[in-house]
Amino acid sequence: MNTTLKMLGALSLSLLAGGALAAVSEQEAARLGTSLTPLGGEMAGNAAGTIPAWTGGLATNAGQVDARGFLSDPFASEQALFTITAQNLEQYRDQLSAGQLAMFARYPESYRMPVYPTHRSTVVPDAINAAARTSAVKTGLRDGGNGLTGFTDSRYYAFPIPQNGLEVVWNHITRYRGGNLRRTIVQASPQTNGAYTLVNFEDEVAFPDNIPDIDPGKAENALLFFKQRVTAPSRLAGNVLLVHDSLDQVAEPRMAWLYNAGQRRVRRAPQVAYDGPGTASDGLRTSDNFDMFNGAPDRYDWKLVGKRELFIPYNNYRLASPQVKYSDILKAGHINQDLTRYELHRVWEVEATLKAGERNIYAKRRFYVDEDSWQIALSEHYDGRGQLWRVGEAMLMQHYAQKIPVYALEALYDVIAGRYVAVGMANEEKMSIQYGTQASAKDFTPAALRNAGVR
Repeated sequence: MNTTLKMLGALSLSLLAGGALAAVSEQEAARLGTSLTPLGGEMAGNAAGTIPAWTGGLATNAGQVDARGFLSDPFASEQALFTITAQNLEQYRDQLSAGQLAMFARYPESYRMPVYPTHRSTVVPDAINAAARTSAVKTGLRDGGNGLTGFTDSRYYAFPIPQNGLEVVWNHITRYRGGNLRRTIVQASPQTNGAYTLVNFEDEVAFPDNIPDIDPGKAENALLFFKQRVTAPSRLAGNVLLVHDSLDQVAEPRMAWLYNAGQRRVRRAPQVAYDGPGTASDGLRTSDNFDMFNGAPDRYDWKLVGKRELFIPYNNYRLASPQVKYSDILKAGHINQDLTRYELHRVWEVEATLKAGERNIYAKRRFYVDEDSWQIALSEHYDGRGQLWRVGEAMLMQHYAQKIPVYALEALYDVIAGRYVAVGMANEEKMSIQYGTQASAKDFTPAALRNAGVR
């Protein structure tokens, strides 16, 4: 890490210790759209020419959208430049994460990374770029970094020019997801022999600015509202989870409720936070593993390690294609790497260390965040003994037709047990995501859960 970044990190930590961290100056924010992309990535390519300059991202007509809403692969004709295996990884070690190296060690015969030409495909609507510009000069951290000030004027990309690791993570949490959405997704937790049972979810997400009848007082500290209904298998069908996430989850902790279809009762669910068990995941992920990381950051000290060039999952359209079946994706040990695509990109590396006196099954965590989309691409989770336990990979892609960075799926690998959970796989039969949906505040109340479970 260079001297400038070290000084910046020290300055940021001292400001955090003293209270709210100020937003960047107008002069600094003017870099957005000039030397930086509108969202804060470096506009220029790298010196080696292996990472190109950002030139506006994928066009909305980069591919075709079929009648069910599935996207064609705009890079389908490309061939892999090379494939990294356990046999040749030493020549690429500097551009691999510790988690990826652990996967090669755990599965030396089957884990591989096909590397393709780099395409900086991320682009969001102009209004979201403008929101990020507003965030840059107005948003700050409060309560030791666990909440945001001045954010309600923008609501997206809290810190496009981040000054510390916590601000990088907040960018992931507050990134643009296409507004309100409904999606049908599938999760599986394969056994060590590859056998699995599919769990089907119907998710609905709504944001305060897109809920016309929300109480203004409730909207001020609201981040998002999330509702998830299990539709299969039959033993779980009808169970519904409701989550209210706030911008400051220390001042106003996450509120969650569960409707149990068997008992026909709605109950508070305080376990749906931090390291509480993830829904129907055989104990292979925590609540805050969902979306690579979500929820309150208060139990960790966050350190900005620096920026790196890594091979990360990118433009993974094949994994979201209805022509690819679940049996094609889900294999013993890890997903089918022949269907994956990796590219060389710049990432922010952030390390989280559990604070003294706090509890979490992960004592240390590391996140690698794509500079262009602010999506976490890779994660590493260490147990209390300091042993690498779980490795996360999010298969990034761009919904070019609607200018939304998304995931084709997320995989979280237990490199000790030899199992994993894959979540977010597209439904094979119908449109998996609908963006810009209508939402009412009354649809995200505990009273609405019973109706959601029996419909």
